[in-house]
Amino acid sequence: MKKPTLASPPTRRARHPAAEAHVDFSRSMSYGDYLALDRLLACQQPRSAEHDELLFIIIHQATELWMKLVLHELRHATAQLRAGDLQPAFKGLARVSRIQAQLIQSWDVLSTMTPADYSRFRAALGQSSGFQSYQYRLIEFALGNKNAEMLAPHRHRPEIVAALQSALAAPSLYDEAIALLARRGFAIDDAVLARDRTRPHRAHPSVKAAWLEIYRDTARHWDLYELAEELVDLEDWFQQWRFRHMTTVTRIIGMKRGTGGTAGVAYLRHALDIRFFPELWDLRTEL
Repeated sequence: MKKPTLASPPTRRARHPAAEAHVDFSRSMSYGDYLALDRLLACQQPRSAEHDELLFIIIHQATELWMKLVLHELRHATAQLRAGDLQPAFKGLARVSRIQAQLIQSWDVLSTMTPADYSRFRAALGQSSGFQSYQYRLIEFALGNKNAEMLAPHRHRPEIVAALQSALAAPSLYDEAIALLARRGFAIDDAVLARDRTRPHRAHPSVKAAWLEIYRDTARHWDLYELAEELVDLEDWFQQWRFRHMTTVTRIIGMKRGTGGTAGVAYLRHALDIRFFPELWDLRTEL
């Protein structure tokens, strides 16, 4: 190999094209600026010196971010159903289902924490509990699981109570789906259409009959049939998330009571019996 001579030009180190293009952000917005990463990454403040507490915090904070997006999509989808514009609603509902898949995977990460790991910092949580997540409660209200008693844990935050009260009184996603059936000419009982929105929907024969007609003639009612399956898909993923929540909690704390005073696993098991869209599940036996 020929050795370089004194006359040879110095070897220049190749630079990445992106580094050449963006080297000075003093007058422009960087990636970190756009995402407010300084503030975001400063939000993880463990209350103990235990190694696994950071995992616990990040899992729950990331879940809250995903839930923020779920609410964003559910509100848009609900508005689209109200307007009778189904295709954008389908896209939003499908996106929520995919978000639920991400949330289910997060339980796999959290389950790497053993009971011994958790017990070392559990006392640092005080009375805080996922049961107190107001975003989760807003999601449940948006999907129809209305319960005014769930406002109680937020009495110390008037602005949160106001948001929950508004969601409690608003038509749920399924209320809008049923109203759409009525507008399309299906004989939905007036008692269903005029019911108290602050209470959960209960299965009704007129709603079941409408969905049965749609499933028995899918070609004629294709968009409503697609809506029904999007709703079933959404609830299916939600139930899988609930189940993984229950099994993860069982794996980590067994049958102990929750930090916020809930019954722990017993409460989570009860939640598995709740149906948002009951007629869409009941009709399958009759098809």
